[in-house]
Amino acid sequence: MKRIAAFILLLAAVSVALSMPAHAQRENRSIGENSREAKKAAKQQQKYSKKQAKKQRKAAKKYQKAQRKAAKQQKRRK
Repeated sequence: MKRIAAFILLLAAVSVALSMPAHAQRENRSIGENSREAKKAAKQQQKYSKKQAKKQRKAAKKYQKAQRKAAKQQKRRK
C-alpha cells in the first residue's frame, strides 16, 4: 500500500515537473506573437507617418500656389 502511494506521489511530482517546460514554451510562443504584433504596429505607424507626410507636402504645395497667385495679383494691381 505504501509503495503504491509513493509511486503515485512520485508520478504526480514528475507530471508537475514536466508541465513546467511546456508552460515556458507557451510563453516563448507568446513572445513571438508579441514580436509579430510589434512589427505589425510599426508597419502601421510607418504607413500613417507616410500618409501624414504626403498630406503635409500637399498642403505646402497648395500654400505656395496660393502665395504665387496672390503675388501675381499684387503685381497686376500696381
